Amino acid sequence: MTVQNPSDAENRSRQHARQCIDNRQWEAAQVALEALARHVPDDVSVLLELADVLFQRGQLRASTALLLRVARRLPRDAPFIVSVAQRLVAVGETLAARSCLDLLSQAPALPPELLVGQAHLRFMLGEIAPARALMERAMAAGIDTPGEQHLYAMLLQFDGDLDKACAVLEGCLRRWPHFGDAAMVLVNLRKQKPEANQLAFVQEQLQRLPPHDQKPDAMSVRAEFEYAQFKILDDLKHHEEAWPALARCNALMHELNPYDATGEAAVTDALIDMPRPNDRTATPRCRSSSDGPVPIFIVGMPRSGTTLLDRMLSAHSAVVSAGELIDFWRQLHWQADVTPARTDGLREVIRHSTELDYAELGARYLQQTRWRAQGRAYYIDKLPANIQMVAFIRRALPHAPILHMVRDPIDTCFSNFKAMFGNVSSYSYDLQALAHYYGEYARLTRHWHDRLPGAMFDVSYASLVRDPESTLRGVLEHCGLSLEENCLHPELNASPVATPSSAQVRESIHTRGLGQWRHYAKQLEQLRLAIGAPGDDAD
Repeated sequence: MTVQNPSDAENRSRQHARQCIDNRQWEAAQVALEALARHVPDDVSVLLELADVLFQRGQLRASTALLLRVARRLPRDAPFIVSVAQRLVAVGETLAARSCLDLLSQAPALPPELLVGQAHLRFMLGEIAPARALMERAMAAGIDTPGEQHLYAMLLQFDGDLDKACAVLEGCLRRWPHFGDAAMVLVNLRKQKPEANQLAFVQEQLQRLPPHDQKPDAMSVRAEFEYAQFKILDDLKHHEEAWPALARCNALMHELNPYDATGEAAVTDALIDMPRPNDRTATPRCRSSSDGPVPIFIVGMPRSGTTLLDRMLSAHSAVVSAGELIDFWRQLHWQADVTPARTDGLREVIRHSTELDYAELGARYLQQTRWRAQGRAYYIDKLPANIQMVAFIRRALPHAPILHMVRDPIDTCFSNFKAMFGNVSSYSYDLQALAHYYGEYARLTRHWHDRLPGAMFDVSYASLVRDPESTLRGVLEHCGLSLEENCLHPELNASPVATPSSAQVRESIHTRGLGQWRHYAKQLEQLRLAIGAPGDDAD
């Protein structure tokens, strides 16, 4: 991998480059590493460091090109290969990352920590069954920490093995009773019942946790146990006791993850102010004239029923679910040569919107995702946040249907408020932030319907659960498919599902999700007024 017996000059160059990186002097680090790469062109570790520096400098395309160059010249060094695969996943080079992992699968007797590293990557790629198998090998080889046990339980959950997931999590909590991640997942796996629940255990742990510890990790653990307490009390219909627990949980999470209202509004403004497309690719079509499977995008607010729609559609013989993909977003950033950076990165992409090669964007997305179709004619890309991508998707992939899930505003917002997403979705932990985020979502969807009529096909959650046959028939017709009986029985769909609602969506279709907010109508009244919700569960 490296030149033998490096000279003193080479060692000094490496040391200088390392100092620049440590001091975040990215331009100087780039100059030093480029000089070093000319001197030792076969040293892939230097190229990998240079790729990292280019990424930090905002040169996404150049960084990606170097990563691909490294991936073609991998040494027999398993930790190095894992690190390359991690970077490839991050920049959207899924095929190259899978090639790295396939190469690792041929290595004999890998240590368990590298099996765990591979499992994480397979999980990130949505390959649940291979990730589960790798974790089982790692655990058989002796890996045994709370984090690994939690990952294994999550993979069992996503694979539909709820009994075993419960057993693993219960074992975790017996050994590590303050492990909040395990407590939170465990109470979500099944509806808590009066005769069988974890309330006493959860409340005991809350009593033992230091109440005023302001360290982020301690605050996060307390929030997780408060959430677990809420979920149990809510399931038991003790609503007056449940709300304070949820409020305490979300106050902690809001403090840890403040919501950027200004940045969110700026993104919506920028999307609305994008120049109107003047080419024919803006006209939506449902069927592709190109060869190969067709993506179906499902977008909307989180917790609006997108997973249920995904499960119903993917029960069709011609459709498979690819899960929640970030691939379009990553390829869009590559096309604009902008490194991802929260709202600032997306606004920079939008500024380049008239300069993008949309045909290349669509081709790159398809190249990196079509393997997920598994021989089917269609594959579902279910990422609610792609509601911000509608104009880009329509231009890059005019043949791809975009299904927009629409749920009652107050039900949607309450479902977000009680979801506990962890250190993401910062809007969901504060009612004022939630009202603002929903307002931006509503403003943007109105704009898409006005600016790009027909670009999205609205699907009513209430109609889907009350009259699933006729509602889904219309959805399938929009996609060019006919209804199959299996689509009406998502509980029979055995494919993995990696979302927070993965346990619930393995049930048959029901209407229990309608009007759940009414149990907390008093506490949610200001939110209801802020979002202009009518106060009932009508569409």
